[in-house]
Amino acid sequence: MPPPETIPGQRPASSGLASTEADAVSTLSQLLGQRPFMRLWFARLAGTAANQILMVAVGWQMYELTGSAWDLGLIGLYQFVPALLLALPAGQAVDRWHRGRILAACLAVQAVVALALLQASSALWASRELLLGVSLVLGGVRAFQMSAQQALTPLLVPPALLQRAMAFSASAMQAAVIGGPALGGLIYAAGAGAVYASCAVLLALGVMLLLGLRYEHSPPLPEPVTLGTLLAGVHFIRERKVVLGAISLDLFAVLLGGATALLPMFARDILQVGPEGLGLLRAAPAVGALATSVVLSRWPLRRRVGRTLLGAVALFGLCMVVFGLSTSFWLSLLALAVSGAADMVSVVVRQTMVQLETPDAMRGRVGAVNSLFIGASNQLGEFESGATAALLGPVGSVVVGGLGTVLVALLWRRLFPSLARRDGLGA
Repeated sequence: MPPPETIPGQRPASSGLASTEADAVSTLSQLLGQRPFMRLWFARLAGTAANQILMVAVGWQMYELTGSAWDLGLIGLYQFVPALLLALPAGQAVDRWHRGRILAACLAVQAVVALALLQASSALWASRELLLGVSLVLGGVRAFQMSAQQALTPLLVPPALLQRAMAFSASAMQAAVIGGPALGGLIYAAGAGAVYASCAVLLALGVMLLLGLRYEHSPPLPEPVTLGTLLAGVHFIRERKVVLGAISLDLFAVLLGGATALLPMFARDILQVGPEGLGLLRAAPAVGALATSVVLSRWPLRRRVGRTLLGAVALFGLCMVVFGLSTSFWLSLLALAVSGAADMVSVVVRQTMVQLETPDAMRGRVGAVNSLFIGASNQLGEFESGATAALLGPVGSVVVGGLGTVLVALLWRRLFPSLARRDGLGA
């Protein structure tokens, strides 16, 4: 029998899988070949790892100094308040000035903080007031850092590679979130000074990488800073239902479905696994997210992204229900890992969609609002978990929150039909 005819320029059907794999490898190679993006990638990896290590050291040192759980909570509050107050001005600054230099300045300030803490620890004058003061500084810096990072990536890769770039960046961040605290704990065995010195080195490396970052930067025409320009990102999001739906979906999903604040209660009282098990429970979502980000960097989503986003949020909520009802440590680990994977799908789709929908001149201010939503959902989500746990117990809190997240996904399908119908990531 003669071989089947093929249309000139068309691959035989049997090679479809191989061609898809080859295309994925080729596109990933193109991404790795984007030198400015890779500079940013390594800088973010170093900066995120340093920040994770720094927060482990600050929290541990605060507890050594005061022995107060209230003071540990104040560290988070002191970081959240300036980040909240400076979010909109930070977005304005990111849209006006060179984003790479803003990000380098943020890492440089954190390096100065690490060196100050190193000096204080070595000279034995570290205090509660000093640690709360540097927490304020770190919170203020974070407002500028998050906006600049979000707005910078689209300038360094072509639009066709943006989803892979987002997923690849997320993989680095998750690796730092997983490894940073563990590394910080190991280094702390040599003393707080060793931790702060390590942070300063990592942050200095990030600054050097960013100072060598080159991209096309066209300063916008000067305009007065008014309430209207500060709130331009809010108005932009409100007028674009797809962007509003995607960002608000994440806000309510994390607000209702988060269980991080209650993990110590589950580890000790329900799963009875102790501090070692608690460490594994805290790492499980990041492990699932890391694995998913690697997959998405190779095989990005191309169709039905709106349904995928809503489905991922619903799956996240179901995982929280399973975790809340589980009395098996391994089932709980699995549920948290799958929740992290679902959350990463949501993060990559949402961030890529928002960046492609937003003109470059607005990316800083839109990113600032997005960062504000993320920060509010994380902080208020922990408060919501604690408040409902006081009323319903930890199991009731997590189960009700998970069911609420599923309900939000179903409700958003009706409230934002354009988001549910969205096929591709681009407009």
